Amino acid sequence: MVKPVENQSPHNVVIVGGGFGGLYAAKALGRAPVNVTLIDKRNFHLFQPLLYQVATGTLSPADISSPLRAVVSENENTKVIMGEVKDIDPEQRKIFLSGEELNYDTLIVATGVSHFYFGNDHWETVAPGLKTIENALEMRRRIFMAFEAAEKETDPEKRRSWLTFVIVGGGPTGVELAGAIAELAFSTLKKDFRNIDTAEAKVLLLEGMDRILPPYAPDLSEKAEKSLNKLGVTVQTKTLVTNIDNNIVTTKQGDTVEEIPARTILWAAGVKASAMGKVLAERAGAQLDRSGRVIVEADLSLAGHPNIFVIGDLANYTHQTGKPLPGVAPVAMQQGEYVANLIKQQLAGYSMLPFQYIDRGSLAVIGRNAAVADLGFVKFSGVIAWLIWVFIHIYYLIEFDNKLIVLLQWGWNYWTKKRGARLITGEESSGRIAVDANGDFYAPAKSKEAVEV
Repeated sequence: MVKPVENQSPHNVVIVGGGFGGLYAAKALGRAPVNVTLIDKRNFHLFQPLLYQVATGTLSPADISSPLRAVVSENENTKVIMGEVKDIDPEQRKIFLSGEELNYDTLIVATGVSHFYFGNDHWETVAPGLKTIENALEMRRRIFMAFEAAEKETDPEKRRSWLTFVIVGGGPTGVELAGAIAELAFSTLKKDFRNIDTAEAKVLLLEGMDRILPPYAPDLSEKAEKSLNKLGVTVQTKTLVTNIDNNIVTTKQGDTVEEIPARTILWAAGVKASAMGKVLAERAGAQLDRSGRVIVEADLSLAGHPNIFVIGDLANYTHQTGKPLPGVAPVAMQQGEYVANLIKQQLAGYSMLPFQYIDRGSLAVIGRNAAVADLGFVKFSGVIAWLIWVFIHIYYLIEFDNKLIVLLQWGWNYWTKKRGARLITGEESSGRIAVDANGDFYAPAKSKEAVEV
């Protein structure tokens, strides 16, 4: 193992963001003759592809999270700082945290994206997205609270509203959420309540395009929709959400306007770049696309700043296909490893070819024994696709104990059809959302009694 460079001017690599891109870059630099500083607002790496399973009670947060310090503890040249970068100075090669500044020789920015409401940010309080543990716990609370509220409700119309679940966005996250909620309503919970029949629930998946899973091949989109229909999900394509207010989702499908009473509305449509994109634009002259992502060079660096790299979901990389690469974990992983290798090669006096993403395929799970897979050379669906999805996700979980726990949990859930993480916690989980005496969600002022989860 190569220890940090012992001289007056060690090459300092600062990585901002501990997601897939940042973590894979840090791990790949573990034996390089550099000093690495990994900065993240959280002290853990989150395996986002399985976040929907926390939201629907299959897994617990710790099952898909790994402490950053533990992951890189074997790398003697790497230190971790829990903090948030507020500003940078490309000329002085400095980054600024709250009350602290750090020097860098090479900067890697991998701060990702968050959900986007297309100019309707006030919808966030009534239709949470799914990017963080807090988001997932808020979703979980709302989903299971809906069944509890319906159990107590005597008004048939209000009960139907509680048992209506609307998911906005028919991409992989929306499809996975819809399938998981349908399995809850029509299978897992069907014997748990006495006053309601959970099979009366309505699970609606709304997509603005002409089919769900738009990035996938049309035949796989069709198979995914059939699998969702079989689970009990109602899929509405070419459907735009025009308003969300007072527990009513207003949609427009062609010239038809519909109002859907629903107490549980979940957002899986659209993303926007993290605030670091704007910082890079203001301080380093970076070009941004309409979503705020940073347009990068062929080696993932910023134009005019060869020592600043942007990777993962925050990067708009069009040099390979003429279109931005998808915001998926494999892209971020490969970009993190590429930049790490590029740094090592440059320090050794060599150059590297431009980044090339190797697309090994796409997978989306719909439900038990149901998934779709596009591996490039072959497309298929059903049980085989589902098994591939299971083992690929187990393989890419960061720590061995996560792999073991998730595998055992999935095995147990498969045979028992139960979900052990169906906890309703944190009545004001984000400090912004609460439930009033009638069971309605609202946005309260900050309270000392808010329960943080």
